[in-house]
Amino acid sequence: MTTRAQHGIFKPRQIFDLHTSAHTSISPLPTNPIDALKDHNWKMAMKDEYDALIENKTWDLVPRPSNANVIRSLWIFRHKKKSDGSFERYKARLVGNGANQQTGVDCGATFSPVVKPATIRTVLSIAISKSWCLHQLDVKNAFLHGNLDETVYMHQPPGFRHPEHPDYVCLLKKSLYGLKQAPRAWYQRFTDYVAKMGFCHSISDHSLFIYHHGNDLAYILLYVDDIILTASSNALRDSIMSKLGSEFAMKDLGPLSYFLGISVTRHSRGLFLSQKKYAEEIVERAGMSSCKPSSTPVDTKAKLSGSSGNPYHNPTEYRSLAGALQYLTFTRPDISYAVQQVCLFMHDPKTQHMSALKRIIRYIQGTINLGLHLYPSSVNKLISYTDADWGGCPDTRRSTSGYCVYLGDNLISWSAKRQHTLSRSSAEAEYRGVANVVSESCWIRNLLLELHCPVTKATFVYCDNVSAVYLSDNPVQHQRTKHIEMDIHFVREKVARGEVRVLHVPSRYQIADIFTKGLPLQLFYDFRDSLNIRLPPVSTTGVY
Repeated sequence: MTTRAQHGIFKPRQIFDLHTSAHTSISPLPTNPIDALKDHNWKMAMKDEYDALIENKTWDLVPRPSNANVIRSLWIFRHKKKSDGSFERYKARLVGNGANQQTGVDCGATFSPVVKPATIRTVLSIAISKSWCLHQLDVKNAFLHGNLDETVYMHQPPGFRHPEHPDYVCLLKKSLYGLKQAPRAWYQRFTDYVAKMGFCHSISDHSLFIYHHGNDLAYILLYVDDIILTASSNALRDSIMSKLGSEFAMKDLGPLSYFLGISVTRHSRGLFLSQKKYAEEIVERAGMSSCKPSSTPVDTKAKLSGSSGNPYHNPTEYRSLAGALQYLTFTRPDISYAVQQVCLFMHDPKTQHMSALKRIIRYIQGTINLGLHLYPSSVNKLISYTDADWGGCPDTRRSTSGYCVYLGDNLISWSAKRQHTLSRSSAEAEYRGVANVVSESCWIRNLLLELHCPVTKATFVYCDNVSAVYLSDNPVQHQRTKHIEMDIHFVREKVARGEVRVLHVPSRYQIADIFTKGLPLQLFYDFRDSLNIRLPPVSTTGVY
């Protein structure tokens, strides 16, 4: 028998993919720059990024100085997706390895503020109540706009070394992704420019910028390179967008629809905020896509203990899922208490803690379509609910306090947190909870004052403990409460000024109970509905 190999004939083996898929034409994520340069799609993405850096004059090529700290340059590859999860484009990002930077040598201050979630919900509530347009902007290569005050050297990008000076290094003139000071440099550059446009940044939230001139009013919310813009008129909005576009490479994303992983849907009655896609990713990451749903996120038994049970075999998985659930509470306050409980044991998770975490995921699986609704409502009325579970922690006997704050009919702020100190009575625990929500309410009142929507009426704070209500107004039981005197004086001062009124509410109508303990099924459903956590509207317009 004569074979091809005997005559030196070799043909490469061709393997055909007979499975049909919508993603067969998408190039996979490369593991290194060499593989990326061999693929046309990724090569073009890398070239676009490199050309943008050169056009922006990000660096100068200089001979490598002796004894200089030179950081590495890396390529990061991502598939950019749309809000529905479909493929949008290839994204290659050149970053500097900030881990090699030395504080005081090539980096200084690094902190950069981002807008608070309560601020976002407050501005959205005001905009929808006043029928203002909400617009979304994205800054292309935002960090590249920041100016560097420090001297930073970086190796040339892999695959794009200068043919005549391959040994030269990049002396950075502009900030680059990956540098420790890059977010702060970009924030400072943006702040300086919008100040020239007439904006002033809020004292309550430094990532909120306010424009007020006569009857014209506009707000800018900045979260790194994502921007929400709303204005009292279309002409003012277009003027602001034009000025921003002349200074920065801006991408107009149109009416607000997808921001920070949150889907925003406009319907005839208001706004619907949902993190359905993000919730699906959490369920899939946990490998529980086919799990049996749970009716509530937590049972009505005693709180979890950190000393009982066997250690969980994969603490990293536990911490990853617990951290992911924390961000889901942005639009799902109904899981805030359950998430707070599992996050207490991230340092040493046990098997029972993982069981509690899986129950939250099973609850999310059964309520994947729920989201937060915002409706047109009065913006000059604040109502708060506060509650505390006295001595509920079996390990430390500390109390868990929770609150929720409504602007009109819209829920804008909430919290479920274990108190820092031990309370000697239920009245003390409840009163510390009152002090917490009064502090939050005062911050929101100051924020609304800066937004030129002042609250003239007193904030109603509802508490189901009669002793806490009496303590807020009358100097009674001084000997038994002198150790919480600071909290008492703080709340009494606000009550005396007419900014706060602490009122009693029966436990059956205490909405804040959902943030402090596990509840029976029907009561949980009632309070969840009171938080405006509901299914999406049947018919939506999708446009502004």
